[in-house]
Amino acid sequence: MNDRYSRQSLFKPIGEAGQRKIGKKHVLIMGCGALGTANAETLVRAGIGKLTIIDRDYVEYSNLQRQQLFTEKDADNQVPKAIAAKKALNAINSNVIIDAYVMDVTGVSLEPLLVDVDLVIDATDNFDIRFTMNDLIHKSHIPWIFGSCVSSTGMSYTILPGETPCLYCLLNTTTLSGATCDSVGIIASAVQMVVAHQTTEALKLLVEDKRALRTKLVMFDLWTNQYHSINVDRAKKDGCPTCGTQPTYPYLSYEAQTKTEVLCGRNTVQIRSNREVLLNNLANRLKRLGKVNVNEFLLSIDYDAYRVVIFRDGRAFVHGTDSLEKAKKIYYQLVG
Repeated sequence: MNDRYSRQSLFKPIGEAGQRKIGKKHVLIMGCGALGTANAETLVRAGIGKLTIIDRDYVEYSNLQRQQLFTEKDADNQVPKAIAAKKALNAINSNVIIDAYVMDVTGVSLEPLLVDVDLVIDATDNFDIRFTMNDLIHKSHIPWIFGSCVSSTGMSYTILPGETPCLYCLLNTTTLSGATCDSVGIIASAVQMVVAHQTTEALKLLVEDKRALRTKLVMFDLWTNQYHSINVDRAKKDGCPTCGTQPTYPYLSYEAQTKTEVLCGRNTVQIRSNREVLLNNLANRLKRLGKVNVNEFLLSIDYDAYRVVIFRDGRAFVHGTDSLEKAKKIYYQLVG
């Protein structure tokens, strides 16, 4: 086992003492798609002590181009991403404790999972979730590493509560594109570049070398050969509702939580529900309506011109529409 991390320990800024620290730390990764799987694999290979991964989605064939850890079998069986990732990561390093959660994130659902977490890595594709994270992580005083990529571009920034601007501050200073991977595509190398920045910053925090942290926002476009490092210190505002002198954490309020939402660029609506679904019972009831596939985590059915995926926690994706009213009607027709 000593030889397993020998090349990493030979790197002087980490060393054997740093390696021991890495092995005692707990990282939570929010999202298990392209950024999430790559971040998770790097940290597991690096010998992180404990890893928690959270994702609300399941594996599809369109993911395989850039979301490492997943296989065609995972896509065929519609395995939840967090579960598929955990299986792959356990095979890479059985010494790492890995907790996987198939769930949508709210302030209420996320808060208990932040206990004893040393670092959070952002790997989501959803700014509603990011703002919830931003509020809750600042409230809990946990460092987190923002990351985003689309097309051939990406960005990353390390956020230290009480010291740096928060995500809310950044978005009031920096213009971000509204494009998504589903609308304009993405190349895998853009993912890997963001992950390289995120995981390097993560290692610095895990070995407690804060002086080495990058203090600027990194933005790049690999296709046009552009790379920018931007000083955003002035973005931090005393009046910020998240990181200011009198924070109110607005995105943790019940009113701010999205109950139904269109998944950007996917012609899909997500519906949240607080009731647990007995999947096998529901499958038996729905099989007369269309082709039903079911596993221990979710059920999918082709219903009229739509594909509906219902999770055990009652949450559902209605594929084939961006109409909230139509999606709700279909959901209630199937689930009741």
